[in-house]
Amino acid sequence: MAIGRPREFDTVKALDKAVELFWAKGYEGTSLTDLTEAIGVNKPSLYAAFGSKEQLFLKALDRYHERIRTFAAHLLTLPSARNSIKDFLCALATFQSASGTPHGCLLVQGALAGSNESQRVREILGEVREYGVEALRNFLQRAYDQGEIPPDTDLVTLARYFVTVHQGISVQAAGGVPTEELHNIISIAMGCWPEIRS
Repeated sequence: MAIGRPREFDTVKALDKAVELFWAKGYEGTSLTDLTEAIGVNKPSLYAAFGSKEQLFLKALDRYHERIRTFAAHLLTLPSARNSIKDFLCALATFQSASGTPHGCLLVQGALAGSNESQRVREILGEVREYGVEALRNFLQRAYDQGEIPPDTDLVTLARYFVTVHQGISVQAAGGVPTEELHNIISIAMGCWPEIRS
């Protein structure tokens, strides 16, 4: 009896389906059966294309970040640092509350993991969050150097504050809070921007 050839499939489309699943259900909430059914392949084909569930999740996370970079990265190059941060947060809120995709953030949803099996995923997501804090701190450093932020500002704490705002917005978006209300929350949060005293 001849051995059947592995089913061929579009790995880019498969990865997009994995993104949607992990985004909607989190890492632990997404089973291998969920993945194989959504993608339309068997487990050996899935393993051959992407490796383990953890490896597939990490590829999905990279793909998710690609989506964000396509519409939001340029916002952090605007002349005003304060406006850049606000516009960036609003763009993320719009993205995370849009119809046609799961609500919330894949990074936040993926972190909702509690078993020992997910320990490595939690560690990686923690590293990604810290990278985000550091990237934002570097952005704020440029604003500080240009005199947009007072000299006594703790840039790490300010960066962590805005990352926390983003994570809170993501949770609210996942709960169905409308985009306009999320933008209003961001406007209030921007009231914490440190002002230069004359």
